[in-house]
Amino acid sequence: MTISVTRKDTQPTPFPSETDIVSNDINIKNELSIRHRELLEEVRNLLKNYSSKPLDMVDALQKLCIHHHYEEEIGLILKSLYTKMLNNDDYKHDKSLYEVSLSFRILRQEGYYVSADVFANFKQKDGKFDQEITQDIKGLIALYEASHLSMEGEQILKEASDFSSGALKEMVPSLDQDQAMIVTNTLQHTYQRTSSTFMVKKFMKVYNGTPMWELAQLELTKVQSLHRTEVDQISRWWKGLGLAQELKLARNQPLHWYLWPMASLTDLRFSEQRVELTKPIAFIFLIDDIFDVYGTLDQLVILTQAVNRWESNCLEQLPYHLRICIQALFDVTNEISDKIYKKHGFNPIEFLKQSWINLCDAFLVEAKWFTEGYMPTAEDYLNNGMISTGVHVVIVHMFFLLGGGPNIKSASVVNENQGITSCLAKILRLWDDLGSAKDVDQDGNDGSYVTYYMKENAGCSSQKAHEHVMEMISNTWKQLNAECLYSSHFSPTFTKACLNLARMIPMMYDYDENHSLPFIEEYINSMF
Repeated sequence: MTISVTRKDTQPTPFPSETDIVSNDINIKNELSIRHRELLEEVRNLLKNYSSKPLDMVDALQKLCIHHHYEEEIGLILKSLYTKMLNNDDYKHDKSLYEVSLSFRILRQEGYYVSADVFANFKQKDGKFDQEITQDIKGLIALYEASHLSMEGEQILKEASDFSSGALKEMVPSLDQDQAMIVTNTLQHTYQRTSSTFMVKKFMKVYNGTPMWELAQLELTKVQSLHRTEVDQISRWWKGLGLAQELKLARNQPLHWYLWPMASLTDLRFSEQRVELTKPIAFIFLIDDIFDVYGTLDQLVILTQAVNRWESNCLEQLPYHLRICIQALFDVTNEISDKIYKKHGFNPIEFLKQSWINLCDAFLVEAKWFTEGYMPTAEDYLNNGMISTGVHVVIVHMFFLLGGGPNIKSASVVNENQGITSCLAKILRLWDDLGSAKDVDQDGNDGSYVTYYMKENAGCSSQKAHEHVMEMISNTWKQLNAECLYSSHFSPTFTKACLNLARMIPMMYDYDENHSLPFIEEYINSMF
């Protein structure tokens, strides 16, 4: 006798066929697409009719990472605002601390120079900031955010940062949970120095229930799906190379390599560029590991000579596992150059080759220092260490992948490893050296700016050295802010991509006491 759990008056529910599943999936996507278009227009109408405080709307769109849909409207708003600020002195006096701070930050972020003197109106006769504004939480948050757009010599913004951060820290214990969370997030992750995609889910909570929130949710779903597809492409490419099997002690982290392009090239249109940019990043880590844990000094000299000549014949003296790695580097670099030429009509192979030559030369310098027991000065270490970060390799590849090649002057500037590239490299090197943990599979034979600085300054504690390095990072950010504001060599797309790279650096190297990277783990969970 067969026991059935199906009632006599019903029929068992059949499993859906593959056709039904695909059809249902298509219907859902179509419905989401229709709703997406509706929301785009709904938010566009809100932006057009948000005449009283349009910058609040612009700020929300940027924080929710949906501003790219409204570039034309936002451009008109900022141009109008900037004209008012230039031509009407009373405009600055009639605005609140929040309004002035928000205007200053967004305009500078978008390439408009606004004098830091706009904050002089909030100072007392003794030159200190007015104590009355310590009760203005919204204004203090905006002031603190604005202060991170500072450039060298702008003392008033340094004072604004110290004043606002001090006031905000003091008021945290007396705030409710939501307010305390907003203040803490601001102090820890300012908008200028943090990846916007890392913060998007936190900002969604602020705008919950609005059309902008719903649009941001749909956008995030699209972004997550695309990122998963791209990671799959990269993983298949990496597996197909077969290098992980030959170099088992080297890092095998395609997802982490992909995080850099994912965070820097945030526009969905740049899918191909994100995938291609991950490839040189993979080789930066791979070659770094070869210099650290695989090659003897004699082998590393031969390897570096082969890269300098860019000739496969020079590889014959190397062991198989090193030979196939450098051959793969040659092949992948040539493939990327061909793709750029077909898409943009400019072959950047000489620029790409030079970036790899510079990197290997810098790695070899460090290898010789370690082998010979030589201790460089902190300055010499930093100058070489900025090149060995691989930032120049990434920036050069990104520049040409974005189509910058036909502009020979800009190509020459990016190839000189100065300006924006130099700032990024310095920030990364210093953050990396501050890291309190090493990759578990690495010997950690690289030097450290902190170590060399402490040895050059007798009696300097690790805390003092840490504070010194953080001050160096802050000063370098000021230089980077100026480079991004005044640079006429590069497109806004490229400049913002460079800024986004800088914003990722703290998360990539900010280890906790457990030798892990909590912000990166949080970022991966939110984006995948």
